[in-house]
Amino acid sequence: MTAEILSVGTELLLGQIVDTHAPRMARILADCGISCMRRTTVGDNLERVAEAVGESLAGCDVLVTIGGLGPTMDDVTRDAIAQALGDSLIREADVESRLRQFFASRGAAWSETIARQADRPESAQFIENPNGTAPGLVCEKNGKTVFALPGPKGEFNPMADGPVRQMLGRLQGGQVIHSRVLRIVGMGESHVEDLVRDLMSGDNPSVAPYAHPNEVHLRLTARSQSIEGAEKVIEPVDAEIRRRLGDAVFGVDDVTLEEAVVELLRECSKTVGVAESITGGEICARITNVPGCSEVFAGGFVTYALEAKIELLGVPKTVLERFGPVSSETAQAMAEGARERLGTDFGLGVTGNAGPTSDIDGKPVGLVYVAVASSSGVEVFEHRFRGLREDIRRRASQAALAAVRGVARGQQH
Repeated sequence: MTAEILSVGTELLLGQIVDTHAPRMARILADCGISCMRRTTVGDNLERVAEAVGESLAGCDVLVTIGGLGPTMDDVTRDAIAQALGDSLIREADVESRLRQFFASRGAAWSETIARQADRPESAQFIENPNGTAPGLVCEKNGKTVFALPGPKGEFNPMADGPVRQMLGRLQGGQVIHSRVLRIVGMGESHVEDLVRDLMSGDNPSVAPYAHPNEVHLRLTARSQSIEGAEKVIEPVDAEIRRRLGDAVFGVDDVTLEEAVVELLRECSKTVGVAESITGGEICARITNVPGCSEVFAGGFVTYALEAKIELLGVPKTVLERFGPVSSETAQAMAEGARERLGTDFGLGVTGNAGPTSDIDGKPVGLVYVAVASSSGVEVFEHRFRGLREDIRRRASQAALAAVRGVARGQQH
């Protein structure tokens, strides 16, 4: 069974509102075992919404519309659904009566346009909306099902997670689509794909890669009669991917790299101190976002100026003069300084040029050095990132956390 989602609202097309409802609805569809094939956004125009409804119903079994059920003239969804289905609109007297009572009880003025919310296509039934005046709709005709949900968050979420989820589950007969995401660091998307290419040809579970800055995700998706059953289908493929990729897999689903680093250091009973230049405190901020990080994180230095590197971290002036602030030697000295001054097991030093132009020593934009100091010595990693200034800084913080994780794991084995 397949579905499409149609979001209605000119404000969405203008970028004035970010559509968070469609992703939520897509997850609900997946939970109910229904494949979402397409998401569409259309403005508040009757003919265009009706055309979009017709196009969607020509190619899917279930359509979910979001928004456009209010009382004003630009709320055209119910009219468009009726037009696309060849239905007339029927006004339910008892619904109109409840609307009139609702407005009277609050001393609010009544307008005849409000009564439009009591209209439904002939093939539709109302879905109760306890949090608003516009009921939802479920239409069943010609083997197709259309759900129409209101746009306000406080009305959409309870309806989507409640009666609509239940009806979708009954349509599919209880099957679910469940996904697990493996998060990978230290490998590019192409390399990851090369290593798991044969697994990507499977249907249940399916394996699909997608890239993030300095990180790759593999989505494993299975169909079963329950989430527990889908997990059992996923498990052997998960195990094979981990066997092939090894320590590059750092987390599952929503686990962030900083969470993985904190957990690893906690397991090792190790601590870390940070010295940042290019990242300007972002690494410390990411670590301290993790609850319980105080067990492993001692603190950090943001040493942007040369004088700060010398005075706070003890970076030798001769190193800065000879090699420059963006150099492996400076990153090493920063890492050693952080470890020594904070008394930690690991010291992390990060320096680089985020742009927009080459630095005074001619070091190119995107050149970043990450150093990790420990009792075993110092490891330095060179990176050359592309992108805007904020992209480079984000990638540098990601590379720094990956470096700490890699060194710590290496010392575990």
